[in-house]
Amino acid sequence: MSRTALLVMDVQPAVVARYPDPGYLGRLRDAVDRARGTGVPVIFVGVGFRAGAPEVDPANRMFGGLAGRGLPATGTEFHPDVTPLEDDPVVTKRRVSAFTGSDLDMLLRAQRIDHLVLTGIATSGVVLSTVRQAADLDYRLTVLADGCLDNDPEVHDVLVGKVFPAQADVTTVSRWQAG
Repeated sequence: MSRTALLVMDVQPAVVARYPDPGYLGRLRDAVDRARGTGVPVIFVGVGFRAGAPEVDPANRMFGGLAGRGLPATGTEFHPDVTPLEDDPVVTKRRVSAFTGSDLDMLLRAQRIDHLVLTGIATSGVVLSTVRQAADLDYRLTVLADGCLDNDPEVHDVLVGKVFPAQADVTTVSRWQAG
């Protein structure tokens, strides 16, 4: 029997601020409410590092600028419009994919979860990397196209319309809620 979980990825205040879309958080909140209302676990995934980011190689093109800086540890703070409840698992990742540098795979397998419904910011970042890695790990996947957000609408459209369907079902929050 398949067990499903909704992943809410990188919906952290600093990330949300860089991706303005007035309707996004409402749609995402609808997906979270639907999941909770039907008993689907909601797992929050955020990027985070130890103070000073010692786990980041300065040569890393995405995160290298953080290495050695006196940054506070992050990864567990989410936008106030979409936050974990006390019992919602929170996973801290160290790279772009939700799996890299985290215990997400162990958490999912321990809960016998084999179907992931993906949401997050950005479509071309965490969602793309997680789709690829989760497919390689044999998870069944659904991507909520309007539950993902990217600064480049054309890139978002190509990913959800042409790339993701090779490895995932792609739908909308409202269609997923109805299903």
